[in-house]
Amino acid sequence: MTAWPDPDRTIITRHLAKLRLRSAISRIYYRQVLHGFQDVAERHPAIDQQTLQDWLRENGARWHPSTLLHRARIVDRFLDYLVGMELIAENPIAVLRGEYSVKQSRPIWQALASPMPDRALTELRRPKPFGSVLGEIMRDHVALMRSRGYRYTTQTTWMLRFDRFLQAHPELGSKPVAVMLEHWAAAKPTRNHAAECERLKRALAKALRHRDPSLPAGRPDARPQKEVARHYRKPHIYSPADVRRLLEIARSYPSPRAPLRPLSAYTMLLLAYCAGLRRSEVARLDLGDVDLECGTITIRQTKFFKTRILPLPDGVMVELRAYLDARRRAGAPQGPQSGLFWHDQGNDRYTPAAVAWQLVDILRRAGLKPPSGRTGPRLHDLRHSMVVNRILQWYRSGVNPQDRLPFLATYLGHRDINSTLVYITVTQDLLQEASERFRLVGAACLNLTREVRA
Repeated sequence: MTAWPDPDRTIITRHLAKLRLRSAISRIYYRQVLHGFQDVAERHPAIDQQTLQDWLRENGARWHPSTLLHRARIVDRFLDYLVGMELIAENPIAVLRGEYSVKQSRPIWQALASPMPDRALTELRRPKPFGSVLGEIMRDHVALMRSRGYRYTTQTTWMLRFDRFLQAHPELGSKPVAVMLEHWAAAKPTRNHAAECERLKRALAKALRHRDPSLPAGRPDARPQKEVARHYRKPHIYSPADVRRLLEIARSYPSPRAPLRPLSAYTMLLLAYCAGLRRSEVARLDLGDVDLECGTITIRQTKFFKTRILPLPDGVMVELRAYLDARRRAGAPQGPQSGLFWHDQGNDRYTPAAVAWQLVDILRRAGLKPPSGRTGPRLHDLRHSMVVNRILQWYRSGVNPQDRLPFLATYLGHRDINSTLVYITVTQDLLQEASERFRLVGAACLNLTREVRA
């Protein structure tokens, strides 16, 4: 095991070489920060909380607080690197996060930089996860469900909230579980909280039955969830004219420093609508997922752990080939594992958040969404629009949509058609086409019934 601090400071040089810093100025700043931290660390027998406080105190007088926290993040990443290389035993920031049950490092650094660090750290302390009277039952149930292959993330969030509530109200520890749930349901008056409490009740009953199978199953109350669903925001269905306008704006998107960005946004939008892709699916596409000979793209291990191969229309494949040619000319990596949507400024793939920001900005420029805020049409509504417009096209082509719903569900990556039915928003055009089809196909059956009765 190589000790740190090292006299020749080659470890800092190796760490900076592994970072993909965009400019030489960034490398200079990083090197100055880390060399300054090593100057402080060399005066201490170990890398501990006192080392961090001394470094913060020396630099707090000459750096703005926001600058100090930003450069503390540089030190934090370097400490993680040292732990990974087994050069130090532990990162003191990670130790403090675990001790005070804080998920992020920034609050810890802020507390250490305050005039009274110990008091500030005490105020940060969060309840220990699954530390309540029911914590062991819930923790074991989460571990059991995950061992069976379920992600079980949403249910875990419900249980952790309930667990924190029980730790804040120790007087409920001797009460029955039903009484605990009643107090938890009364803690917030919102519709979403009432629906969450009902789902939590069901998950908690399952956890208790795993320990005692003789307990009754109970019947969940569907009314809170129905009340929440009644207030859901209805999806906006983009018309073909809206989609064409969005594509035109994407092609002319102003981007002088990243010439490939307009074509990237155009192709993202095209796939999001024509293939009904989620934003995460767009971001995770690799270059090797595109098969130009077969005219397909492969969507790998997305929601519900599904992988699917989607055939694309010829027009979409023509645009995809044009994008790939422009991507190659821009100097993007050509390996099959490289991101399909690549940006030259970061020399990396677009993240799901970057894809969402880019396409939402196009929605705003098209006037379909307000200049700020979360109101108005959403990016995910493109997926809803793809379903509705496809069914409309089937009606107008004389195809029975009910026969095609299983294929549409498979194309969208759903487990069954019940998930696909959520995407079918009844618009005026869809209602008119359905009524016209019934008039041509089903109305004769009504006349036949009347003749039989006569």
